[in-house]
Amino acid sequence: MIEARQFVEAARDRGFRWYAGVPCSFLTPFINHVLQADELEYVSMANEGDAVALIAGIALAGERGGTAHRRGIAMMQNSGLGNAVSPLTSLCWTFRLPLLLIVTWRGQPGVADEPQHALMGSITPSLLESMQIRWELFPTEADQLAAALDRATAHMDETGLPYALLMQKASVAPGTLERPRPINGRAPDARPVRRGGDCGTTRPSRQEALRAVVAHTPAASTVVLATTGYCGRELYAVADRPNQLYMVGSMGCVVPLALGLALARPDLDVLALDGDGAALMRMGAIATAGAYAAPNFRHLLLDNGAHESTGGQATVSPRISFAGVAAACGYAQALESDELADIVDWLEQPRSSAARFARLRIRAGTPGDLPRPSISPVDVKMRLMAHIGARRGAR
Repeated sequence: MIEARQFVEAARDRGFRWYAGVPCSFLTPFINHVLQADELEYVSMANEGDAVALIAGIALAGERGGTAHRRGIAMMQNSGLGNAVSPLTSLCWTFRLPLLLIVTWRGQPGVADEPQHALMGSITPSLLESMQIRWELFPTEADQLAAALDRATAHMDETGLPYALLMQKASVAPGTLERPRPINGRAPDARPVRRGGDCGTTRPSRQEALRAVVAHTPAASTVVLATTGYCGRELYAVADRPNQLYMVGSMGCVVPLALGLALARPDLDVLALDGDGAALMRMGAIATAGAYAAPNFRHLLLDNGAHESTGGQATVSPRISFAGVAAACGYAQALESDELADIVDWLEQPRSSAARFARLRIRAGTPGDLPRPSISPVDVKMRLMAHIGARRGAR
């Protein structure tokens, strides 16, 4: 058995500053220790997939100048691997965004546990292997820590892929939370602003909205991350710029990915381009973004009321006040409009005290000759990291 302090200090020596996750009783000593360390950051996530995506955003931030290499750790119970499969396989693997996973091994065969852990406990190692995630048991002796972390970091640096430490019961000594750290978020006092009517045929197209985005997001100071589907493809068609990233897969993860980048790189303005289907899939990310109040983070939802890239099936977005949700979650500003001019004004505004949200209701439809990006996801990542002066990740 080790103390949480021993692991955290050894990890900090290797550049691990950021932690994100969902609590598990096995993880309590870690979370409590990190929360009491002023030089470390812990982000409390709504689900494990969001934790993975946020730490992927930390990896995207890379190293800049003489700063220590930014590494992050996503922590979760093994039951949460189910929530994390999508970002692990179609975000981290596809873009080669490395992170360290600490996964607790509930339901380990031969160890008494609750019945809900039995199946996941028996398949956890094979599940990690199926996702091509190299793993080893979490070290339980202090003299094992350095070698385990060196193996993990070497693998991450060489491959750009995650590495997992599988934590067995009683691996870490208990730890208490003696000095709680409050989340420095805003009180939910913003008021949603709603403008425009409800005439879908006169709303702007997605392409018109994206042209406005390109015109008002200077490449030198802004990073634009576009959600999967037609949003990324149309942004690429409008203007393929080095400050842009086009997500493929990992639906719903653009907000935690962009938030991770914004938290790690406060010198940049970060814009998450979202869709209604994606936002509905992971609405907990809105709560996290509002609570952590990054003033350089903006969230623009282009809402056509449909899963357009899969045939136009309707979403439930017409029944949802996304601005009301964002305002209640602590965004400094929350706007809903049918008018492109309102979004242009929103894009031109300077930073606020916290994250800002806008929803533009757009009409359905997309160009018939819409291309797919000819640049690979890894090359998009490498180009973006070079553009923002970050240390390049693995190809």
